[in-house]
Amino acid sequence: MLQKQNAYFTPSRDIRPLHIWLPEDYDRTDERYPVMYMFDGHNLFQDSSATYGTCWGLMDFFRRWPKPMICVGLECSHRGRERLKEYCPYHFRDAFFGDLQGIGAETLDWMVHTLKPEIDRTFRTYSFREATGIGGSSMGGLMSLYGVIHHNQTFSKAACLSSTVTPCLEQLLGDIRDTPLNPDTRVYLSWGEQEGRGAAEKLNDDFDTYTARCNQAIDAALREKDVTTRLYLQPGGGHCEADWAKQVPQFMDFLWRS
Repeated sequence: MLQKQNAYFTPSRDIRPLHIWLPEDYDRTDERYPVMYMFDGHNLFQDSSATYGTCWGLMDFFRRWPKPMICVGLECSHRGRERLKEYCPYHFRDAFFGDLQGIGAETLDWMVHTLKPEIDRTFRTYSFREATGIGGSSMGGLMSLYGVIHHNQTFSKAACLSSTVTPCLEQLLGDIRDTPLNPDTRVYLSWGEQEGRGAAEKLNDDFDTYTARCNQAIDAALREKDVTTRLYLQPGGGHCEADWAKQVPQFMDFLWRS
């Protein structure tokens, strides 16, 4: 069942909606459940709330998936470029994004130190790292990757779909190299075959090849730390919820059941 509630988001001193999935029999049992924290919560469960009218289909997925769990979707700001700031853990200048002064590190600190403890107090969760994952796409994929690196004591799993890693590759690789990571960590990395072609043409860049190299470099760096990874190029995939939805069974099985 899907619940919606609000949380005070201290990095922006504003209210952020939460979209929370609970197992269908949650009120009829005393069970505790693992938790997946995900970005862009409005795009996860219902087409009616999705930005472009198509969601990831997580509500239908969880109803038939054999592993009951809680999923907490954090909705972003919809004002101007605020989502980019909230979901970027770095400061960088890029031909496509311009000058981006991200507060994503503060967003993740809030998730780990404020949101997660509140979820653990309110719902019957397993609070330890082995039962806690993080996931998202695009800037949310970047945040999930940064989160599993810098908060590895909290998150043991990350789904990073079409992650915005190309403008900050060297920073990410440096963070992976310099941060202790528990070998009991799983990271799913993917990108779509078709995404980014328009932007690549404007920038006169071989986007597909560069995106592949970036994800492969991140995959190799994580494997150097004995992290278990899955690297996936989605055939014909674009940068949209409809294509990310097709990957849900794949990344959920890899993170939680394999």
